[in-house]
Amino acid sequence: MPFLHFRQATCRLQSCPSHFPSQLELQMHARTDASSEQAASWPEEIFSILQRFEVCQVPYVPDAGHSQLIQRVLGSSTMRGISLTTEEEGVALIAGAWAGGQRAALLMQSSGVGNCVNMFSLVQLFRLPFFTLVTMRGEWGEFNHWQVPMGSTTQAVFELSGIRVLRANTAAEVSEVVEAGAAQAYNACTPTAVLLSQRLIGAKVFVK
Repeated sequence: MPFLHFRQATCRLQSCPSHFPSQLELQMHARTDASSEQAASWPEEIFSILQRFEVCQVPYVPDAGHSQLIQRVLGSSTMRGISLTTEEEGVALIAGAWAGGQRAALLMQSSGVGNCVNMFSLVQLFRLPFFTLVTMRGEWGEFNHWQVPMGSTTQAVFELSGIRVLRANTAAEVSEVVEAGAAQAYNACTPTAVLLSQRLIGAKVFVK
């Protein structure tokens, strides 16, 4: 009998017209304070810096914020873009690249930083020239509450793991900050994370 009531209730719900748009009707848009020209230029600036520092391997987790940079890496003849299943694989890949005499840079989103905490021990144990570029979520006009806990603690997680943190909040800051971060990581062997703020990337919103 309870199952019959459940079936009847389900049928009533299915027969009612929905007041909510379906996923197919939703589109994702990004808001940003940067001009379209600036927004288009900063990924190119990062790519140029990675080239100057002779980065050969770029592990990444597919991410809209890094999409332009990832496309440049995949089209490069000097860099190899490596798609990851999960972010901690990128830490191990950086270790392997360093052991093989190459430089690597990890691209990820703030929501994936927590996945790497245990693997960050490799950075300290082997004094890796660790360098990562992190697109931030959960801090500026965020619509998804699941992004907020990790987004609000990303810097603290890195610092507790012995990784120095630099941040770029505007398109005008990106080149200088990424250059400084790469120099610290590769020349001074100081593990460094560059956070690309959500204000720079643009807060994602879903609209009908």
